Amino acid sequence: MRVCTFRLMSVVQAILMAATLGSQAIAQTTSPASALRQFDDSIQALVEKVSPSVVQIVVAGFGQVDEGDTNHAAGLVIGPQHAIGAGFVIDSSGYIVTNAHVLQGAQEVNVVLPDRNGTKTPLQSLSTHGTVAPAHVVGIAGDIDLAVLKVDGLTLPALPVARYADLKQGELVFAFGSPGGLRNSVSMGVISSTARQVSSDSAMVFIQTDAAINPGNSGGPLVNANGEVVGVDTFILSQSGGNEGLGFAIPSNLVRVSYQQLREFGHVRRGSIGASVQTVTPELAEGLHLARASGLIVSDVAPGGSAEQAGLRVQDLIVAVDGEPMDNVPALAFHLMAEDAGTIIHFALLRGSDRVTLDVPVTVLPRRIDQLAALADPDQSLVRPLGILGVGITADLARQMGNLRASGGVLVLARAAGTTANVPLETGDVILAVNGAAVRGIDDLRATLAGLPAGGAVALQIQRNEELVYLAFRLPK
Repeated sequence: MRVCTFRLMSVVQAILMAATLGSQAIAQTTSPASALRQFDDSIQALVEKVSPSVVQIVVAGFGQVDEGDTNHAAGLVIGPQHAIGAGFVIDSSGYIVTNAHVLQGAQEVNVVLPDRNGTKTPLQSLSTHGTVAPAHVVGIAGDIDLAVLKVDGLTLPALPVARYADLKQGELVFAFGSPGGLRNSVSMGVISSTARQVSSDSAMVFIQTDAAINPGNSGGPLVNANGEVVGVDTFILSQSGGNEGLGFAIPSNLVRVSYQQLREFGHVRRGSIGASVQTVTPELAEGLHLARASGLIVSDVAPGGSAEQAGLRVQDLIVAVDGEPMDNVPALAFHLMAEDAGTIIHFALLRGSDRVTLDVPVTVLPRRIDQLAALADPDQSLVRPLGILGVGITADLARQMGNLRASGGVLVLARAAGTTANVPLETGDVILAVNGAAVRGIDDLRATLAGLPAGGAVALQIQRNEELVYLAFRLPK
């Protein structure tokens, strides 16, 4: 028995001695300094990999300017403006993703591509070399603050887009862009939160990070340690106007789906079931005597919609969708947006104390603009100086739209392929006047624009949704 005990102790001692010697050897070969150098080398390799795909976006346009004169009779001064943002290449054929607000009021858009040769010394990074290329707007989705640009004739290195579901709190991330106009800048931080909402019933969700984001970073990529885009840098919360560690980015899942639709349609088409939902609060649950005090409640069911036909009712509590727990508005909104028309969504509900399951088909209700755009003749509808396809407002079309503020005008159907005009018109805008002269139809619009001198100023009066707006720009010289 003693022999067995001795032998066992001898084995344990040998193992402990080997482990001690091994740890000492590791300590000798991997010092704190060398570990830091390895970390440093990894970051440098990541920056060299990502930077060639990050662009600076320079926008020229017209908008309201502050003249510093409170006694100015007009009270509103329109003048030239310049804005700088960032973007990243998402497709090697020249498609670039950025924020919609970067392009606000854009008349001319240029992207500055980084020097692919890199730099050999610190002082060489001061070089202003970079290829400047004109870009045109492919699509804008203002409600989710995303836009897609296209640079023609160049093959550019694209960044892969990460899976949002793989994102983790505390994960190391890097923000690329042009903060303060300082091109080709990078900052490092972590994911502070994988999901933040502006309000509990908002369909938008953002990634929060403490990586330094400042004005000029807008539209730039937030990337992980693999060099994959996890989000698009969008806004900061700040009392000083600069970075305070509260930066927010649009998640990669929304970027991926929106990019495809912006590239194909020029805007985002949303899946719908003909119902509205909102977040259950403790007060709402108490007031309505709900079975649970969290999750989603159906607040409206559209008459004749697929949800009503499937049997969904107001005050139903949504427990799960397609087998996945569903307890927030953005999760359901994105789930619907990512589905094609006709897809069947399986809902698990609480109706009072009863559990109910329903199958509801997704419908993508094309806007009237989409239907008209499909019928537009590229030759008959093209207004080249504005880079749009349009159609004159007829009496029948006016009745369909129902909210026009004036008779006549030209309805903007879509952006025209192959044009480089960057007039900030959007699908659905109605052009009512040019330089104060009413527009009767598309031929009238073309003739008026043709009569203006090269480089001349143009002030369009348009109706956008329910409001009248002026858009000012200059014709190319």
